[in-house]
Amino acid sequence: MGRAPRSRTAPLLAVALVVAAVLTGCAEAQRAAAPQLPERTCFGVFTRSDLEPLMGDGRTVTVSGPADARLTAQRRAATCNVDVDGRGRVLVAATRQPVGQSFFWPPTDQSEPAPEPLALGDKGILWDTGARVALTCKGAEDSFELELSLSGSVEHMKPGTSRALFTSLMAKYLESVKHQTRCGV
Repeated sequence: MGRAPRSRTAPLLAVALVVAAVLTGCAEAQRAAAPQLPERTCFGVFTRSDLEPLMGDGRTVTVSGPADARLTAQRRAATCNVDVDGRGRVLVAATRQPVGQSFFWPPTDQSEPAPEPLALGDKGILWDTGARVALTCKGAEDSFELELSLSGSVEHMKPGTSRALFTSLMAKYLESVKHQTRCGV
């Protein structure tokens, strides 16, 4: 079998390059597609647009957790997980305790950027991958402590933007959970 004449090699090479470019573009388009979130998620608090910056690419979104965060003396915790193609993207949690039982927050990883105080609730902390808030709810009928936390996958976000996002998400989460738990009522 001999070599193909140059007159046929150049067009074949050009066609092969065009096909490779098209297939690469299709693969990148599939990878770049953002997964479709439910309109409201995580205890009915967050909208699709609230959480989209944390989703990254993927095909299948799985949300697990209860429909609300109505914590009581009997139902003391609620957690919501949002996964994309089996990878955790968002974790939102609420915990209720009797008054006087403080929440323990372990030290953060020293190799990570230092956390900063978050001016929400009685005590708050903010870091690049999430936020945590504690508050005391004193009401005529019931008093209790609440701890709220949220964290997310930020590797696909523009550097330096995650803390502002988590501050906004936590403010929204705090107001909703205070209402859902009847904090201060």
